[in-house]
Amino acid sequence: MPNPNAITRLFGIELPLVQAGMIWCSGWRLAAAVSEAGGLGVIGSGSMYPEVLREHVRKCKAATKRPFAVNVPLLYPNVEDHMATIIEERVPIVFTSAGDPRTWTGKLKQAGITVVHVVSSVRFAQKAEASGVDAIVAEGFEAGGHNGREETTTMVLIPMVREAISIPLIAAGGIASGKAMVAAMALGADAVQIGSRFVCSMESSAHPAFKDRVNMANEGDTVLTLKELAPVRLMRNGFQRQVQELYVQGATVEQLKALLGRGRAKKGMFEGDLEEGELEIGQVAGQFNGILPAGDIVRSIMAEYQSTIKDVSSLPTFAG
Repeated sequence: MPNPNAITRLFGIELPLVQAGMIWCSGWRLAAAVSEAGGLGVIGSGSMYPEVLREHVRKCKAATKRPFAVNVPLLYPNVEDHMATIIEERVPIVFTSAGDPRTWTGKLKQAGITVVHVVSSVRFAQKAEASGVDAIVAEGFEAGGHNGREETTTMVLIPMVREAISIPLIAAGGIASGKAMVAAMALGADAVQIGSRFVCSMESSAHPAFKDRVNMANEGDTVLTLKELAPVRLMRNGFQRQVQELYVQGATVEQLKALLGRGRAKKGMFEGDLEEGELEIGQVAGQFNGILPAGDIVRSIMAEYQSTIKDVSSLPTFAG
């Protein structure tokens, strides 16, 4: 077993690698596969009805005896139902995002649950620590899906957050390789959270057409948009072009909301409508190729991490 650090001890896992809880992409199969490989698998509950979340939690428990987590966006309309399910089903770890962590942290911790909150700025990291969370995920501008308005990159954000908080720190945004993992941990992170790479896993619940589109992505194929509503990084497609056209026309927030409508993310990522759907993915999608088993992805990243550590140790030193 690898040497433990702050995150592996906190979660009771072998590897300091967390799979992000992504809507429409990370159900129980992906979470269980990552946990079985030694990381922390996370069920993304933001796209699930309460009864569906309960089913995924139970199936994940049946598939792995190792720790796993559930990600809960705090703006979810039925967040009370999700939290009740999580407490009743004794989920060991919860990642909260998109809201005030003070609302649920105390109650979750009273139930014996480890709480992690996702932030995009130093200010929110400090507020989350003050609310009593056990760890922080600091997510840079490169990340897919909903993002921070500050547009702070991961390389800038991680060292600033590390200086500002004393609890364990997980780096996220633009990380899909062992080399990036080494860089993040050199900047002060105790672990990394990886999302986009696991979209292109066999166990991901994303539609095969979306996986193929992500797998073929190149540099510049994503854009951060809709900051007036909730900033989100999308692949360029017909829907994204409609958004841009509205901006050119000086669209109001109401017009943007009307275009977004309901179910755009489901239409794109889960149902495979590559033109009219919302295709959320990170900038790092341009780096990787291949749809692989999640366990193979974990092992490949960790193997590269180990080799990179050796390479870094052989770098020349310079007298200052």
